[in-house]
Amino acid sequence: MSLGPMEILVILLIALLLFGPKKLPELGRSLGQSIREFKRGAQEIREELERSMDVREEPRPKPAPAPAGAEASVPPKEEKPAEAEGKA
Repeated sequence: MSLGPMEILVILLIALLLFGPKKLPELGRSLGQSIREFKRGAQEIREELERSMDVREEPRPKPAPAPAGAEASVPPKEEKPAEAEGKA
C-alpha cells in the first residue's frame, strides 16, 4: 500500500485542522528528531552485531606444545579396521 499525493494532502490538512498552524511545525520537528534517533539506534545495533560476528570469525590461538615427557603418557588412538566401517 502506497500513499499518493492526494492522500498525503488529506492527511496534512487533517493534521493542520487538529493541531493548528502554530503547533504543526513543532510536531514536524519532533517527528524528524524521533526518526533520526530511531535510525541512529538501528545503525548502532547493526554495527554491534557486525562487530560481534567479526570477533567470532577470528582464528583461535593454537594450544602450546606439550613438554616432551608428556606425550609418552598419552596412549595412541586405535584405528578401526576398514571391515568394521561398512559391510562385514
